[in-house]
Amino acid sequence: MSILVESLTKVYGEQKAVDSISFSAQPGVLGFLGPNGAGKSTTMKILTTFIPQTGGTASICGYDVEKQPLEVKRNIGYLPESNPLYLDMYVKESMAFIAGIHQMQSPQKRIAEIIEQTGLGPEQHKKIGQLSKGYRQRVGLAQAILHDPKVLILDEPTSGLDPNQLIGIRQLILDLGKTKTVILSTHIMQEVEAVCNQVIIINKGKIVADDTLENLRSKNKGKTLENIFIKLTNN
Repeated sequence: MSILVESLTKVYGEQKAVDSISFSAQPGVLGFLGPNGAGKSTTMKILTTFIPQTGGTASICGYDVEKQPLEVKRNIGYLPESNPLYLDMYVKESMAFIAGIHQMQSPQKRIAEIIEQTGLGPEQHKKIGQLSKGYRQRVGLAQAILHDPKVLILDEPTSGLDPNQLIGIRQLILDLGKTKTVILSTHIMQEVEAVCNQVIIINKGKIVADDTLENLRSKNKGKTLENIFIKLTNN
């Protein structure tokens, strides 16, 4: 099991941001949905060892996020919603910098592969600050997958992209899901329907649905994912 979460809880003062949730994920693309403030980003920050949980356990590729954070980081790629990038770096230079952080030996071949895979070839000699939002998202994705992690966690990776850019990133996520476990957090339901085989919906810190897209539809008499989402979270 690539990701295993059991009774995971996070409390901020009086508020339970994540309330004893449990789920698992294997290779493929998992859509992680919920309204703003439902606990999505908090869960992803715990899985990526950015913040500690209050209770429960979570493991990535068999490594406990609390007890073995370095091993967890070696096995995950993370693209946060803010997509923090060094805008004064050139695209290729930024890849070499990330490769250095991961202590990759002779990374040039891998960098060339990733630049091709993410469609950054025409832009590789530009400064990141000169790129469009779509290409910056590609740089963030490229940095997240450079060390070939088994698990990829993407927080709103397509927000603000135009339809053409959207198709490109969507296809890339689909391709990555063939060999990796991808958690995709998004508000765009068409995106989930296009790339995800498993869907988790979280509301007020609790999981209200965890199933395949097909099963969710058949249980809800063929309703669209958008209608199912509204029904489960509108309370």
